[in-house]
Amino acid sequence: MKVETRKFVAKTGNEAAAFAMKQINPDVVAAYPITPSSEIVMIFSKYVADGEVDTEFIPVESEHSAISVCIGASASGARVITATSSQGLALMHEILYIASSMRLPIVMIVGNRALSGPLNIHCDHSDTMGSRDCGWIQMYCENANEVYHTIINAVRISEEANLPCMVMMDGFIVTHGMEKVFVLEDEEVKSFIGKRKPLYSLLDVEKPITLGSLTLFDYYLEYKRNQLEGVIKAKKIINDVFEEYRARFGINVPSFVEEYNIEDAEIVVVVMSSAAGTFKEVVDELRNKGEKVGVLRLKVMRPFPYEILREKLTNVKVVGVMDRAETFSTMGGPLSIELRAALYPLSKRPLVQSFVFGLGGREFGIEDAMKVFDILKDIGMKNKITEEYIYIGLRE
Repeated sequence: MKVETRKFVAKTGNEAAAFAMKQINPDVVAAYPITPSSEIVMIFSKYVADGEVDTEFIPVESEHSAISVCIGASASGARVITATSSQGLALMHEILYIASSMRLPIVMIVGNRALSGPLNIHCDHSDTMGSRDCGWIQMYCENANEVYHTIINAVRISEEANLPCMVMMDGFIVTHGMEKVFVLEDEEVKSFIGKRKPLYSLLDVEKPITLGSLTLFDYYLEYKRNQLEGVIKAKKIINDVFEEYRARFGINVPSFVEEYNIEDAEIVVVVMSSAAGTFKEVVDELRNKGEKVGVLRLKVMRPFPYEILREKLTNVKVVGVMDRAETFSTMGGPLSIELRAALYPLSKRPLVQSFVFGLGGREFGIEDAMKVFDILKDIGMKNKITEEYIYIGLRE
């Protein structure tokens, strides 16, 4: 991420998220602690206790209650943020659909963590990938700096699209990793996000409305088609909000994708979140040897930016897709399956190899990334894929 001459501070991903929340000063925060995201609301609760924000902080007895409180508050016109991870997100699952179908803007920060079982507290994307079809916008961040800026953008995007939005970071790798974070002044954040202008409020007794009504076969289909229309329109909102942010503050936070040396690349790795940094190091090394390789980091998983991926990858010979989650479809990870579907209509399309890596926090290093490129180069030379998916870092 390109940054200009702004002041920076050293913060972990959790600290950066809490600091962004402090500057946003939401009306309501409701949350229940869970590793590795507990620290976000723990730090934020100190801001509340010290009187540095005006927020109504509501500690609840479970994540199911947390997201339910967020729904009630958002429907009343409040600006709302929460945070969770893993089983906590899974416990919210039924309510996630209600939030999105009621078109309620809520920002949820997620420290990605493996789902049980077996019990594991370290990073993979199985928690949020399990919620990718709930109608929420999903944005995956590479580092603490991007987490900070994306949360600020997420408030505008969520409220303009009238859709809830998740902002993800890799558990422990980013949530607890100390990095440079280039911060805005409080007034800049306040000016950028403005005041929430809700379409309606449950507290407006002059204009009473009904929410959460029973909708059967006579209208349910139309309801879902209209909900989809909102998600489709969110693509332009995401693009416009990030574009305005870059223009106003000179900080090049990506919107849908980040390109790294893909202009003339014959081999490209598509990856999300923190592992992109490892691949960039390897691309630099291979480029110094004259190899035409690159990285395309996908930031937004929902709505899926298939148009951009088709445009960027149509002239590539071989694509490797890295998934930090398993679908058990026997066809590879969720991103690889969707990317193959996105590229299928192209008359000229690359060979796409699926890789699964890093489950449960398994380390992924330079040697692993180099191995991925070696496999992709071999596929390019043979011009065929022999394995549906390949696990990287698996003990033999």
